[in-house]
Amino acid sequence: MTTLIVIALFGLVAQLIDGGLGMGYGVISTSLLLTVGLTPAAASASVHLAEIGTSLASGISHWRFGNIDWSVTARIAVPGAVGAFIGATALANLPTGAASGWTAAILIGLGIFLLFRFSRPRNNTKPPSRPRNRLLAPLGLIAGTVDATGGGGWGPIATSTLLASGKLEPRKTIGSVSAAEFAVAVAASIGFLLALSDAAILWPTVIALLIGGVIAAPAAAWLVRRLPTHILGVAVGGIIITTNTRIVLSTVEAPTVVHTVAYVLIGLGWLGVLAATLRGHRRTVVEAEPAPVG
Repeated sequence: MTTLIVIALFGLVAQLIDGGLGMGYGVISTSLLLTVGLTPAAASASVHLAEIGTSLASGISHWRFGNIDWSVTARIAVPGAVGAFIGATALANLPTGAASGWTAAILIGLGIFLLFRFSRPRNNTKPPSRPRNRLLAPLGLIAGTVDATGGGGWGPIATSTLLASGKLEPRKTIGSVSAAEFAVAVAASIGFLLALSDAAILWPTVIALLIGGVIAAPAAAWLVRRLPTHILGVAVGGIIITTNTRIVLSTVEAPTVVHTVAYVLIGLGWLGVLAATLRGHRRTVVEAEPAPVG
Protein backbone atom coordinates (compact mmCIF):
# COMPACT_ATOMS: atom_id res chain seq x y z
CA MET A 1 0.00 0.00 0.00
CA THR A 2 2.83 2.39 0.87
CA THR A 3 4.46 1.73 -2.51
CA LEU A 4 1.21 2.56 -4.32
CA ILE A 5 0.88 5.84 -2.40
CA VAL A 6 4.45 6.76 -3.37
CA ILE A 7 3.70 5.90 -7.02
CA ALA A 8 0.55 8.07 -6.90
CA LEU A 9 2.58 10.97 -5.50
CA PHE A 10 5.16 10.52 -8.26
CA GLY A 11 2.32 10.52 -10.78
CA LEU A 12 1.05 13.80 -9.31
CA VAL A 13 4.49 15.45 -9.38
CA ALA A 14 5.21 14.09 -12.86
CA GLN A 15 1.96 15.57 -14.21
CA LEU A 16 2.68 18.95 -12.59
CA ILE A 17 6.08 18.98 -14.28
CA ASP A 18 4.59 17.76 -17.55
CA GLY A 19 2.04 20.57 -17.51
CA GLY A 20 4.73 23.18 -16.95
CA LEU A 21 7.25 21.83 -19.47
CA GLY A 22 5.03 20.07 -21.96
CA MET A 23 7.05 16.93 -21.16
CA GLY A 24 8.16 14.75 -18.29
CA TYR A 25 5.26 12.49 -17.22
CA GLY A 26 6.42 9.42 -19.11
CA VAL A 27 10.16 9.67 -18.46
CA ILE A 28 9.71 10.39 -14.74
CA SER A 29 7.07 7.71 -14.15
CA THR A 30 8.90 5.05 -16.18
CA SER A 31 12.18 5.81 -14.42
CA LEU A 32 10.44 5.26 -11.06
CA LEU A 33 8.82 1.97 -12.12
CA LEU A 34 12.10 0.62 -13.51
CA THR A 35 13.76 1.52 -10.22
CA VAL A 36 11.21 -0.48 -8.19
CA GLY A 37 11.76 -3.54 -10.39
CA LEU A 38 9.18 -3.58 -13.19
CA THR A 39 10.29 -4.86 -16.59
CA PRO A 40 10.61 -2.18 -19.30
CA ALA A 41 7.54 -3.46 -21.17
CA ALA A 42 5.41 -3.61 -18.01
CA ALA A 43 6.63 -0.16 -16.90
CA SER A 44 5.93 1.45 -20.26
CA ALA A 45 2.56 -0.31 -20.56
CA SER A 46 1.55 0.85 -17.07
CA VAL A 47 2.57 4.44 -17.80
CA HIS A 48 0.74 4.55 -21.14
CA LEU A 49 -2.44 3.02 -19.73
CA ALA A 50 -2.39 5.65 -16.97
CA GLU A 51 -1.67 8.32 -19.59
CA ILE A 52 -4.97 7.58 -21.32
CA GLY A 53 -6.66 9.18 -18.33
CA THR A 54 -4.05 11.80 -17.48
CA SER A 55 -3.63 13.00 -21.07
CA LEU A 56 -7.41 13.27 -21.45
CA ALA A 57 -7.63 15.32 -18.27
CA SER A 58 -4.65 17.40 -19.36
CA GLY A 59 -6.13 18.01 -22.81
CA ILE A 60 -9.45 19.14 -21.35
CA SER A 61 -7.66 21.44 -18.91
CA HIS A 62 -5.48 22.98 -21.64
CA TRP A 63 -8.59 23.43 -23.81
CA ARG A 64 -10.35 25.31 -21.02
CA PHE A 65 -7.37 27.66 -20.68
CA GLY A 66 -7.17 28.22 -24.47
CA ASN A 67 -3.81 26.49 -24.89
CA ILE A 68 -4.63 24.23 -27.87
CA ASP A 69 -4.38 24.63 -31.64
CA TRP A 70 -6.59 21.73 -32.76
CA SER A 71 -5.19 21.70 -36.31
CA VAL A 72 -1.69 21.04 -34.98
CA THR A 73 -3.00 18.49 -32.49
CA ALA A 74 -4.76 16.46 -35.19
CA ARG A 75 -1.82 16.51 -37.61
CA ILE A 76 0.73 15.33 -35.07
CA ALA A 77 -1.53 12.88 -33.22
CA VAL A 78 -2.15 10.47 -36.11
CA PRO A 79 1.51 9.73 -37.00
CA GLY A 80 2.28 9.78 -33.27
CA ALA A 81 -0.26 7.02 -32.67
CA VAL A 82 1.20 4.93 -35.52
CA GLY A 83 4.71 5.29 -34.10
CA ALA A 84 3.54 4.46 -30.57
CA PHE A 85 1.87 1.24 -31.70
CA ILE A 86 5.05 0.17 -33.55
CA GLY A 87 7.25 1.04 -30.57
CA ALA A 88 5.04 -0.78 -28.06
CA THR A 89 5.01 -3.95 -30.17
CA ALA A 90 8.80 -3.84 -30.59
CA LEU A 91 9.49 -3.32 -26.88
CA ALA A 92 7.11 -6.08 -25.79
CA ASN A 93 9.01 -8.56 -27.98
CA LEU A 94 12.51 -7.68 -26.77
CA PRO A 95 14.20 -9.96 -24.20
CA THR A 96 13.87 -8.48 -20.70
CA GLY A 97 17.62 -8.01 -20.16
CA ALA A 98 18.16 -6.23 -23.46
CA ALA A 99 15.02 -4.15 -22.99
CA SER A 100 16.12 -2.86 -19.56
CA GLY A 101 19.39 -1.44 -20.85
CA TRP A 102 17.76 -0.11 -24.04
CA THR A 103 14.94 1.70 -22.20
CA ALA A 104 17.26 3.17 -19.56
CA ALA A 105 19.69 4.34 -22.26
CA ILE A 106 16.86 6.12 -24.11
CA LEU A 107 15.77 7.78 -20.88
CA ILE A 108 19.34 8.94 -20.15
CA GLY A 109 19.48 10.43 -23.64
CA LEU A 110 16.20 12.23 -23.02
CA GLY A 111 17.48 13.45 -19.65
CA ILE A 112 20.61 14.90 -21.30
CA PHE A 113 18.39 16.49 -23.95
CA LEU A 114 16.26 18.14 -21.24
CA LEU A 115 19.34 19.29 -19.32
CA PHE A 116 20.86 21.18 -22.23
CA ARG A 117 17.62 22.22 -23.89
CA PHE A 118 16.54 24.12 -20.78
CA SER A 119 19.96 25.31 -19.59
CA ARG A 120 19.97 27.71 -22.55
CA PRO A 121 16.39 28.97 -23.00
CA ARG A 122 15.71 30.49 -26.39
CA ASN A 123 14.24 33.92 -26.94
CA ASN A 124 12.19 33.45 -30.08
CA THR A 125 11.47 36.61 -32.02
CA LYS A 126 9.77 34.89 -34.97
CA PRO A 127 6.05 35.55 -35.37
CA PRO A 128 4.07 32.42 -34.44
CA SER A 129 2.43 30.46 -37.27
CA ARG A 130 1.09 26.97 -37.81
CA PRO A 131 3.79 24.34 -38.51
CA ARG A 132 3.45 22.39 -41.76
CA ASN A 133 2.76 18.70 -42.28
CA ARG A 134 6.31 18.10 -43.53
CA LEU A 135 7.44 18.84 -39.95
CA LEU A 136 4.51 17.43 -37.98
CA ALA A 137 4.19 14.02 -39.71
CA PRO A 138 7.78 12.75 -39.28
CA LEU A 139 8.04 14.44 -35.87
CA GLY A 140 4.92 12.65 -34.62
CA LEU A 141 6.07 9.29 -35.98
CA ILE A 142 9.54 9.51 -34.39
CA ALA A 143 8.30 10.92 -31.08
CA GLY A 144 5.57 8.27 -30.81
CA THR A 145 7.98 5.41 -31.51
CA VAL A 146 10.56 6.63 -28.99
CA ASP A 147 7.81 7.31 -26.44
CA ALA A 148 6.60 3.71 -26.45
CA THR A 149 10.03 2.03 -26.56
CA GLY A 150 11.52 4.29 -23.91
CA GLY A 151 8.45 4.68 -21.70
CA GLY A 152 8.59 8.40 -22.42
CA GLY A 153 9.80 10.83 -25.03
CA TRP A 154 6.69 12.22 -26.69
CA GLY A 155 7.00 15.59 -24.94
CA PRO A 156 10.81 15.92 -24.93
CA ILE A 157 10.94 15.33 -28.69
CA ALA A 158 7.68 16.85 -29.97
CA THR A 159 7.39 19.84 -27.64
CA SER A 160 11.06 20.80 -27.81
CA THR A 161 11.16 20.56 -31.61
CA LEU A 162 8.07 22.73 -32.03
CA LEU A 163 9.35 25.26 -29.49
CA ALA A 164 12.67 25.47 -31.34
CA SER A 165 10.91 25.92 -34.69
CA GLY A 166 9.18 29.08 -33.48
CA LYS A 167 6.09 28.15 -35.53
CA LEU A 168 3.69 28.18 -32.60
CA GLU A 169 3.55 30.20 -29.40
CA PRO A 170 4.88 28.26 -26.36
CA ARG A 171 1.62 27.83 -24.44
CA LYS A 172 -0.16 26.47 -27.54
CA THR A 173 2.79 24.20 -28.32
CA ILE A 174 2.56 22.65 -24.85
CA GLY A 175 -1.23 22.42 -24.92
CA SER A 176 -1.44 20.99 -28.45
CA VAL A 177 1.24 18.35 -27.86
CA SER A 178 -0.34 17.41 -24.51
CA ALA A 179 -3.75 16.96 -26.16
CA ALA A 180 -2.25 14.82 -28.96
CA GLU A 181 -0.65 12.59 -26.33
CA PHE A 182 -4.07 11.02 -25.69
CA ALA A 183 -3.98 9.33 -29.13
CA VAL A 184 -0.37 8.24 -28.54
CA ALA A 185 -1.25 6.73 -25.15
CA VAL A 186 -4.24 4.84 -26.57
CA ALA A 187 -2.24 3.42 -29.50
CA ALA A 188 0.70 2.37 -27.30
CA SER A 189 -1.67 0.77 -24.78
CA ILE A 190 -3.37 -1.24 -27.53
CA GLY A 191 0.03 -2.42 -28.74
CA PHE A 192 1.08 -3.51 -25.25
CA LEU A 193 -2.25 -5.21 -24.50
CA LEU A 194 -2.02 -7.22 -27.73
CA ALA A 195 1.63 -8.20 -27.16
CA LEU A 196 1.65 -8.78 -23.39
CA SER A 197 -0.43 -11.05 -21.21
CA ASP A 198 -2.86 -9.33 -18.88
CA ALA A 199 -0.88 -10.68 -15.91
CA ALA A 200 2.20 -8.70 -17.00
CA ILE A 201 0.43 -5.40 -16.33
CA LEU A 202 0.15 -4.30 -12.70
CA TRP A 203 -3.25 -2.65 -12.61
CA PRO A 204 -2.90 -1.19 -9.08
CA THR A 205 0.21 0.64 -10.35
CA VAL A 206 -1.74 1.95 -13.34
CA ILE A 207 -4.54 3.20 -11.09
CA ALA A 208 -2.10 4.87 -8.67
CA LEU A 209 -0.35 6.74 -11.50
CA LEU A 210 -3.72 7.67 -12.99
CA ILE A 211 -5.09 9.11 -9.74
CA GLY A 212 -2.00 11.23 -9.11
CA GLY A 213 -1.90 12.52 -12.69
CA VAL A 214 -5.61 13.36 -12.93
CA ILE A 215 -5.49 15.30 -9.66
CA ALA A 216 -2.54 17.37 -10.91
CA ALA A 217 -3.74 17.99 -14.50
CA PRO A 218 -5.89 21.14 -13.91
CA ALA A 219 -3.20 22.79 -11.77
CA ALA A 220 -0.54 21.88 -14.34
CA ALA A 221 -2.47 23.56 -17.16
CA TRP A 222 -2.85 26.68 -15.02
CA LEU A 223 0.86 26.71 -14.12
CA VAL A 224 2.04 26.47 -17.73
CA ARG A 225 2.46 30.26 -17.99
CA ARG A 226 3.80 30.86 -14.49
CA LEU A 227 6.71 28.47 -13.84
CA PRO A 228 10.39 29.22 -14.59
CA THR A 229 10.39 26.27 -16.97
CA HIS A 230 14.12 26.30 -17.79
CA ILE A 231 15.03 25.75 -14.11
CA LEU A 232 12.46 22.97 -13.76
CA GLY A 233 13.69 21.34 -16.99
CA VAL A 234 17.31 21.26 -15.82
CA ALA A 235 16.30 19.81 -12.43
CA VAL A 236 14.20 17.06 -14.01
CA GLY A 237 16.89 16.22 -16.57
CA GLY A 238 19.44 15.58 -13.82
CA ILE A 239 17.06 13.34 -11.87
CA ILE A 240 16.29 11.24 -14.94
CA ILE A 241 19.98 10.84 -15.85
CA THR A 242 20.97 9.81 -12.32
CA THR A 243 18.11 7.32 -11.90
CA ASN A 244 18.65 5.52 -15.18
CA THR A 245 22.46 5.47 -14.99
CA ARG A 246 22.13 3.02 -12.11
CA ILE A 247 20.01 0.71 -14.28
CA VAL A 248 22.44 0.82 -17.21
CA LEU A 249 25.47 0.19 -14.98
CA SER A 250 23.68 -2.70 -13.25
CA THR A 251 22.71 -4.20 -16.61
CA VAL A 252 26.37 -4.31 -17.74
CA GLU A 253 27.43 -5.45 -14.24
CA ALA A 254 29.83 -2.54 -13.72
CA PRO A 255 31.94 -2.69 -10.52
CA THR A 256 31.07 -0.51 -7.52
CA VAL A 257 33.90 1.94 -8.20
CA VAL A 258 32.45 2.69 -11.65
CA HIS A 259 29.05 3.39 -10.05
CA THR A 260 30.67 5.78 -7.58
CA VAL A 261 32.72 7.66 -10.18
CA ALA A 262 29.72 7.92 -12.52
CA TYR A 263 27.45 9.36 -9.80
CA VAL A 264 30.10 11.87 -8.70
CA LEU A 265 30.69 13.08 -12.26
CA ILE A 266 26.96 13.28 -13.00
CA GLY A 267 26.31 15.11 -9.73
CA LEU A 268 29.04 17.68 -10.32
CA GLY A 269 27.98 18.27 -13.92
CA TRP A 270 24.30 18.55 -12.99
CA LEU A 271 24.96 20.99 -10.13
CA GLY A 272 27.19 23.08 -12.39
CA VAL A 273 24.52 23.35 -15.10
CA LEU A 274 21.81 24.07 -12.51
CA ALA A 275 23.91 26.80 -10.86
CA ALA A 276 24.59 28.43 -14.25
CA THR A 277 20.88 28.28 -15.12
CA LEU A 278 19.93 29.89 -11.78
CA ARG A 279 22.46 32.68 -12.35
CA GLY A 280 21.08 33.26 -15.83
CA HIS A 281 17.52 33.36 -14.47
CA ARG A 282 18.43 35.92 -11.80
CA ARG A 283 20.22 38.05 -14.39
CA THR A 284 17.16 37.95 -16.66
CA VAL A 285 14.88 38.96 -13.77
CA VAL A 286 17.14 41.87 -12.84
CA GLU A 287 17.34 43.09 -16.44
CA ALA A 288 13.56 42.94 -16.75
CA GLU A 289 12.98 45.12 -13.67
CA PRO A 290 12.12 48.74 -14.48
CA ALA A 291 14.85 51.28 -13.82
CA PRO A 292 14.32 53.38 -10.65
CA VAL A 293 12.75 56.78 -11.24
CA GLY A 294 14.74 59.90 -10.28
